[in-house]
Amino acid sequence: MSLKKYALIAILIVNALTNTVLAQSVKDSAFRILMVGVHLSGQIPQNDLANRFGPNLSAGGSFTWKTKHNVLFGVEGSYVFGRSVKEDVISSIKNSDGFVVDNEGYPADLRLTHRGWNICAHVGYLFNKLGPNPNSGLFFTVGGGYMLHKVKMYDASKKVAAVSGDLQKGYDHLTGGFELSQFIGYKYFSNNRLVNFYAGFEFHEGFTTSLRGFNYNTGLPDTEKRLDVINGFRFGWILPLYKRTKDFYYF
Repeated sequence: MSLKKYALIAILIVNALTNTVLAQSVKDSAFRILMVGVHLSGQIPQNDLANRFGPNLSAGGSFTWKTKHNVLFGVEGSYVFGRSVKEDVISSIKNSDGFVVDNEGYPADLRLTHRGWNICAHVGYLFNKLGPNPNSGLFFTVGGGYMLHKVKMYDASKKVAAVSGDLQKGYDHLTGGFELSQFIGYKYFSNNRLVNFYAGFEFHEGFTTSLRGFNYNTGLPDTEKRLDVINGFRFGWILPLYKRTKDFYYF
């Protein structure tokens, strides 16, 4: 199927979801809204993940459908990145002085960072009693999906043969598995539709295992079952799609 056909299908889906919304004001009554969002989070690893990484950032996007009864359904995904790596995954290639040397015998510029992603579907509810209109207020969601994380290595000079190409896979400790997620926060839709955002606290619990099965730094199989928890504060900007007239979408 061509890209144009995919785009047409997406437009038809959005139209079908928003076409039933009556001409009304966001400040007057609760109604159906398709929310396209982008977000940024500051996160702190807990449990087993705290032994591997320090604080990180996460950025991503989401699609959420709010019914006129303020029930929420959605999907979201995030890319995780950070510089704090606690676990010494390259201990086996360090010399007696604790340095990694390159192919020419000089100290290598080998940088370790935290990378990962997660994707999940969620359901929730919005309590509109504390909002400026019936579509704003405190809300929560719960969901499930998939979590993945690893140590990413950057060989600046590209002179460390031990971590070149696919050999990096022996050191990156790639780990993944099913996750549960929860979020509690506040969602705000302005009456003039110009300012729309949400903020709150997110929680992720990953039930993960190694996707490599063997780590070069230990020389042993990795069959450990892990509980990788990550908590943080998230701020998101929302593009709400809902129909106000027969011919125009407002956001």
